[in-house]
Amino acid sequence: MEDFTSEDYQEPQAQITLSPEEASQVMSRFMVQVYGWMAGALAVSGAVAMAVASMPVLQELVFGNRFVFLGLLLAEIVVVGFLSRKAFEWSAGTTTAAFMGYSVLNGLTLGIIFMVYTMESISSTFFITAGTFGVMSLYGYFTRTDLSRWGNLLFMGLIGLIIASVVNIFLNSPALYWISSFVGVLLFTALTAYDTQKVKMLAFLGYQDDATDRKAAVLGALTLYLDFVNLFLFLLRIFGRRR
Repeated sequence: MEDFTSEDYQEPQAQITLSPEEASQVMSRFMVQVYGWMAGALAVSGAVAMAVASMPVLQELVFGNRFVFLGLLLAEIVVVGFLSRKAFEWSAGTTTAAFMGYSVLNGLTLGIIFMVYTMESISSTFFITAGTFGVMSLYGYFTRTDLSRWGNLLFMGLIGLIIASVVNIFLNSPALYWISSFVGVLLFTALTAYDTQKVKMLAFLGYQDDATDRKAAVLGALTLYLDFVNLFLFLLRIFGRRR
């Protein structure tokens, strides 16, 4: 879930000539779609996660067998991988269904947070995440600074974070846990701005093609969805209160 960025898919090239005002309108309309799909996916994941936390049968199914849980995590990686690489080859309906399916899978595994943390801390952390995400996404959208130069640094930081998280599974070091938590917050905060700037440029891919427009919006929503969820999880490690 932490190893995907918007660079993982190839963007079709399109030659479009628009005035600055027209370009701004196209990007605004497109980003409304992106945030809409992202919000819908977050709502689906949240509803599924709460259902898992409130139904012992689902808890036993998802967490009662580690192979089932690991299988769900593997399925998430597979779906994201195929979606990021094949979306423009699929129909708009298939791309959308894959994204919604991924949000369901992610909701199943996220159900564990409702079993580990108090509802109050989950709610407060969600609002902190939403505020942080909103500010950074607005920055990424409106800034005139080219954030593409952040790409290599953020990618290296992401790889380092994944390695540290895997190593700490075996070391179980509290110091490494807290360091990786704060680094994760900083990394996904920066990625939110970086990815927002990249995503808004996808607006021109489907300017004259509704199907391509939908697929580009879904891919953009997937990228920002992943930034939001990962930022939330790292903030929860810091602010969450365990039951």
